[in-house]
Amino acid sequence: MATLLVKHAQILVTMDDHRREIPDGGLFIRDGFIEQVGRTGELPANADAVLDLTGHLLLPGLVNTHHHFYQTLTRVVPAAQNANLFNWLKTLYPIWARMTPEDIRISTRTALAELALSGCTTASDHLYLFPNGSTLDDEIESAKAMGMRLHASRGSMSLGESAGGLPPDSVVDSEEKILADSERLIHKYHDPKAGSMVQIVLAPCSPFSVTGELMKQSALLARQYGVHLHTHLAETQDEEVFCQQKFGYRPVGYMQSLDWVGEDVWFAHSVHVAQEEIQVYAREGCGVAHCPSSNMRLASGIAPVVEFMKAGVKTGLGVDGSASNDGSHMLAEARMAMLLARLNSGLKGASLSSTGGEIFTARQALELATRGGAAVLGRKDIGSLEPGKCADFIAIDLNHLDYAGGLHDPVAAVVLCQPRGVDYNYVHGRAIVSKGELTTLELPAHIRAHNQAAKKLVQGSD
Repeated sequence: MATLLVKHAQILVTMDDHRREIPDGGLFIRDGFIEQVGRTGELPANADAVLDLTGHLLLPGLVNTHHHFYQTLTRVVPAAQNANLFNWLKTLYPIWARMTPEDIRISTRTALAELALSGCTTASDHLYLFPNGSTLDDEIESAKAMGMRLHASRGSMSLGESAGGLPPDSVVDSEEKILADSERLIHKYHDPKAGSMVQIVLAPCSPFSVTGELMKQSALLARQYGVHLHTHLAETQDEEVFCQQKFGYRPVGYMQSLDWVGEDVWFAHSVHVAQEEIQVYAREGCGVAHCPSSNMRLASGIAPVVEFMKAGVKTGLGVDGSASNDGSHMLAEARMAMLLARLNSGLKGASLSSTGGEIFTARQALELATRGGAAVLGRKDIGSLEPGKCADFIAIDLNHLDYAGGLHDPVAAVVLCQPRGVDYNYVHGRAIVSKGELTTLELPAHIRAHNQAAKKLVQGSD
C-alpha cells in the first residue's frame, strides 16, 4: 500500500467543519486517501514518498462546478466579444457546429491544463452539442489522461429555432437519441463510489434550448440511476422573458413545474432570482454554480451569492465556458467572486460606514471554491482535508513576488493578492502539477495543436 507524507506546510487549511488552519501542518496519505491530518510532528516520520512544503500554503483542491471545455477553441471571437448571452450564442452556434471529435479532445486537455495549474482537482463540464460524430466519450477519455476528477455532464439541445428555441436546428438532437445516449454513458462510466474519478450528470442545456418533456424524462432517468441533474437557469433577463412568454413561469417556477428541484439538482448562474426563489433553493436542497466572470463578461448581472450562503443554499464556483470568461483560472475566479460580492454590497450601502454592511471575505471565497463546490456536486469525499477523504490538495509557494508583504495572513493573501498558478496539485495522491509544471501534458506541442484547431474551427479552413 503506497504512502505519501506531506510535511512542514507553513499553514494547512483544512476547510473542515471547524475551519481549522494548522501551522507546520501536514498529511499522511495511503492509497490516495488521507489517513492523518495535523502538525508535522504528530504524523508518521516516514512514508514511501515525502513532499516537504516548507514555505508553502496547503489547501484542499479546488472544485469547479460549471464549465464548457470546448469553448477554449472560441475565445475572443471578434463578433462575440461585445454581445450579451443570446446574441453571443447566436454568433457561436454555427462555429461550434463545425467541431469534430478531435476538437473535443484537444479542448478538454487545454481546459483541464488551465484548471490544474490554477488549483482545480475536480471539474464539472457541460457538453451539450455533439456535431460530426462527437460524443461525451471524447471528453471523458481525454480527462482520464490528464489525471483529474471529472463530473461529465451529458448536455443536450432538442428545441431548435423552427420549434421556437434559440439554437439553429443544425445543432439539436432528437430526444430519443439524447435519452438513449444518456443511459449508455451512465452504464459505461458512472462511478458513485468514494474516490471516483468519473461521474455522469444529465444536463439538458437551458429552458430556451430543450423541451419540458426532455427535462422531465431526463429527471426520471437520472433518478432511476442516482445521478445528478444540471442546467443553466435564470442567467439573463432574456431568459426570464422567454420563460414567462413561452411557459407562463419565471425560470425557477418553471423548474418546479417540471420536478427539477431537489438535492440532486444544481443550476448554473442563477443571477435573476427573487428572495422567495432563493428560499425554494434552500428548502429543496438545490445547488448553485456561481460564475462571476462569465456573468460580468456577458453583462448578465450579479448573482446574489451572499444571500444564497445566508439562506443555506449549496453554492460553489464555476469558471464557465472559456469563451464567456476567456480563461479557466480557479483561484482568479475565487478572487472575482469576492470582489463582485463586495461591489454588490457597496451598491447596497456598504460604502456608508454607518450602515455596517458586511464585506465578503477571502476565506468565504475559498470556501466556495472547496467545500462549497463539493456540496454542489454531491461529493462527501472531497472539498476538505480530513481523514477518510481523497488526497486532493494544492500548495502555493508563499515566497513568490506576488505575496511579498502579504504574509501577515497567508490564507487571505492567495485571494486578495493577484492570483497566480499553484506550485503543486495532487489528485488522489498523484502529482498533476509539480514545482509549477504540469506532469500529464507536454504543453508547448499541445498549445500549437490547439491554436491550429481553433483557427480551423473559427475560420472554417486551415
